[in-house]
Amino acid sequence: MKAIWNGAVIAESDDTVVVEGNHYFPRDAVKDEFLEKSSTTTVCGWKGTASYYTLRVEGATNRDAAWYYPEPKSAAAEIRGRVAFWKGVEVTR
Repeated sequence: MKAIWNGAVIAESDDTVVVEGNHYFPRDAVKDEFLEKSSTTTVCGWKGTASYYTLRVEGATNRDAAWYYPEPKSAAAEIRGRVAFWKGVEVTR
């Protein structure tokens, strides 16, 4: 699977975990040069508190377009250490 935004491959891995229709990529499969930590957090009742990254590619910014669960609840343990995408990021084979 690949996560692509603004013409750049942000992440690529054959080892994604799909939860609620979202592919969670291993963190080490995500390219650091495109990520900027965000102060945004949200709470999911069964997964826990999500943190976000803003994507920066070729001078373009996609705020909070990637998220992860630093300390997921036990029901979501399979996504620990993984990152998912939205906001126009294309996830494809």
